[in-house]
Amino acid sequence: MPTVRTRRQPGGGRSPHLAQDGLARAGRALRLVLLIALAVVFLVPFYLLVRNGLATEREITAPNWRFFPERLHWEHIGELFRDPNVPMAHSLLNSAVIAVLTTAGTVLLASLAGYGLARIPYRHANKVFYAILGTLMVPAAVTFVPSFVLVSSLGWISTLRGLIVPTVFSAFACLIFRQFFAGFPRELEDAARVDGLGYWRTYWRVVAPNSRPVFAAVSTIVFVGAWNAFLWPLVIGQDREAWTVQVALSTFTTAQTVNLHELFVAAAVSILPLLVVFLFLQRYLVAGVERSGIDD
Repeated sequence: MPTVRTRRQPGGGRSPHLAQDGLARAGRALRLVLLIALAVVFLVPFYLLVRNGLATEREITAPNWRFFPERLHWEHIGELFRDPNVPMAHSLLNSAVIAVLTTAGTVLLASLAGYGLARIPYRHANKVFYAILGTLMVPAAVTFVPSFVLVSSLGWISTLRGLIVPTVFSAFACLIFRQFFAGFPRELEDAARVDGLGYWRTYWRVVAPNSRPVFAAVSTIVFVGAWNAFLWPLVIGQDREAWTVQVALSTFTTAQTVNLHELFVAAAVSILPLLVVFLFLQRYLVAGVERSGIDD
């Protein structure tokens, strides 16, 4: 009976599929190690905020570094909110109100502008769109003084109107919405028009409910920017009652003294709302930017 010979695989009889699986596992392990290393690097600032916020001034500036202080001083949090020189609780409330209203106004105006530029037929629509894009190339320092003069002439210094209204429209948000709506399925809008809906009701009943990812993405970007804004609130919010959290943080560092542990505690407290918003909307942030077609 004839014998059947099998062809030996090169490399000592090892199958190419096994080699490919080994390379794939090695690649996944390498990516995992890289992601862990990057996560550790990005978490170092948060560790420093917590560690220094719960340590004493001497432990913060000590030459011999300790991973954590001997005793965690949780009373520093209460001390922060009892500080008579810095209205931290009121500043947090101001920042929350300003960020929420700015986000709502920006998303509403930018989405309407983006939808109009993408869908409403108008022979100068492209020119208007390019003009809006041109504003992105103008440095903020150029418009800062005219904006301040206008707000001052309206009597809006140290008011929520002065802090919110001049920043409520974003050309970048308009760009994202316009690019997203340009790729929105026209079949849905045509079906709405067959039912007798105009542009306005089509936007509210069909387009907006089916565009949640891009709305969430823009909302996240605008909210973070409004919460972290410093220069405009510093100039406009001249009274203590109009301070935002970023302005309150700056008061812990003066030419004479630096209150280190309160500064770190306040910084840790101030980023908690951003972490909550980002963790809640992070999946929409990536999906919205991907679907906006911004790289087309």
